[in-house]
Amino acid sequence: MPRLILPMPGNEAFAARLAAALDAQVGRVETRRFPDGESYVRLHGDPAGRAVDLVCTLARPDPQFLPLVFAADAARELGAAQVNLIAPYLAYMRQDSRFRPGECITSRSFARLLSSTFDRLLTVDPHLHRHPALSAIYAMPTATLQAAPLLAGWIAANVDAPLIVGPDEESEQWAGAIARGIGAPHAVLRKTRHGDRAVEIDVPDLSRHRGRTAVLVDDIASSGRTLAVAARKLSEQGFARPECVVVHALFADEAFAELAPLFARISSTDAVPHPSNRIALAPLLADALQRDLRD
Repeated sequence: MPRLILPMPGNEAFAARLAAALDAQVGRVETRRFPDGESYVRLHGDPAGRAVDLVCTLARPDPQFLPLVFAADAARELGAAQVNLIAPYLAYMRQDSRFRPGECITSRSFARLLSSTFDRLLTVDPHLHRHPALSAIYAMPTATLQAAPLLAGWIAANVDAPLIVGPDEESEQWAGAIARGIGAPHAVLRKTRHGDRAVEIDVPDLSRHRGRTAVLVDDIASSGRTLAVAARKLSEQGFARPECVVVHALFADEAFAELAPLFARISSTDAVPHPSNRIALAPLLADALQRDLRD
């Protein structure tokens, strides 16, 4: 019996691409609000005896969470053999330590809640920093997929003579892996953060690469401050407007409008729906599902 793909509202296009790659059936999750603000959830598609994959990218997760849990519980109660979460973007990975007294380590709390609801989790490039792997905080089996090879392939096909640039030390793994994949040079900038929206960037002397196209690569674009400062620093060294390629296009508030004039082009995967989406993740996730999920 083919698996049943159930997209939460807003994830229909991604789910359709995933289902096509898997030859799976696509259902629908109907949601609305009662007058008192509570959520109504109804599944369209029969889960009985089947593996059910709920597709929900978890950017801006708070309003999505309860309907997602209700949909998972409904699938299980209606006889699903397995209920998985396909979350191309996984939220609540930022707060991975108690930096000040009394703070909630929300990455652990969110992991506990999801682990109590789903059988398995499939995601792409979660922001692992102090947690060595998702298995350190999630009690269910997880599969962590890397988009770097897809980014490398897209850059090789669409950018002439690229210079891969990581905007901070945390992006070294990105810049190095992508550069090695396409045989391009790379550089990593140094960032000092003075707050959520204030950063300072140090750029090494890149004059020997001036004939190349700088490509800033990162896993997440949220406030965009780091990317904006990095783009201006490259311009000061005589580079033309760089390219920007990211996995998760969060772009909070007016970030995209502020970044767009600084770059020749901003491109992202479709992990989070956004006009910059140019790199499809469905084949990557479909392959993982066909091979079974494992950390």
